[in-house]
Amino acid sequence: MDMRYRHLGRSGLKVSELSLGSWITFGKQIEDSVAENLMAAAYDRGINFFDNAEVYAYGKSEIVMGKILKKMKWDRSSYIVSSKAFFGRGDTRPNMTGLSRKHLTEACHEALQRLQLDYLDLYFCHRPDKNTPIEETVWAMNILLQQGKILYWGTSEWSAQEITEAWAASERYRLTGPLMEQPQYNMFHRKNFEVNYAQLYKNYGLGTTIWSPLASGLLTGKYNEGLPSEDTRLTIEGMDWLKERTLVQENIEKVRKLAPLAAELGMSLPVMALAWCLKNPHVSTVILGASKLAQLEENMKAIAATELLTTAVMDRIEDILNNKPEQPIF
Repeated sequence: MDMRYRHLGRSGLKVSELSLGSWITFGKQIEDSVAENLMAAAYDRGINFFDNAEVYAYGKSEIVMGKILKKMKWDRSSYIVSSKAFFGRGDTRPNMTGLSRKHLTEACHEALQRLQLDYLDLYFCHRPDKNTPIEETVWAMNILLQQGKILYWGTSEWSAQEITEAWAASERYRLTGPLMEQPQYNMFHRKNFEVNYAQLYKNYGLGTTIWSPLASGLLTGKYNEGLPSEDTRLTIEGMDWLKERTLVQENIEKVRKLAPLAAELGMSLPVMALAWCLKNPHVSTVILGASKLAQLEENMKAIAATELLTTAVMDRIEDILNNKPEQPIF
């Protein structure tokens, strides 16, 4: 099936249902030549959004992506690139992290240099900053918008209250509010996306670029019998926090029960997990994190797989997961 596109929230921008991220992989886990092959294959298959951040490989990820974009010479209007600011590039001295006007501005300029671009399509506040007034952050983003250095701004891993506060400040000063949020969303991480953000979709037309749709690889089934011998993101140095959060025995048992259902439907477990995310209409795009071309090609099957996830099938998945968040009564 050909790639499909969705509007990014309440905007005219169309993003491919599947997109390609560079966290952990670009500039760290894979060779630059592999990154190039992945981006070329993704673009050829209709993916138009490539996600990045200042902190990914401490800037190297953006450098790698920038070199690829320059080499490919794709029409600039045919693809979307993001960056995110908050964590910095490893130096934690004052003003080198956070969401102050100084850091947001400097991080944007540095990202443009590394990516070899004139502007960023999407610019995210990578985490909330309790030490910077929300008005300062909103004004900084709007100045970058007015300068044409970014086209849309958003948040990542912000609470519903924090996003609402950003919108309140935007409306108070008649500025542009955050269009999109980049949250974790998968079969095991649901409440924030399905419950806490519910009013944001309705009130602000919030778009979403979701990460970790496979729960850091757990939903591929490769951790069912423990850590495999080959390199995975959970075996990378410095990823102990991710391993502890991911390898929950209760969830592994659920993955084992999901596998036969996926086989019955004639698809792999990761394809079913990605298609499950795409069934949610509030998902604008699902960010893939492939390290091999075969992975990317397999994951692309999720577009067609959504047609097989009927209401009855979704109910069977829900019975296995048994973790549907309770919706509040308004």
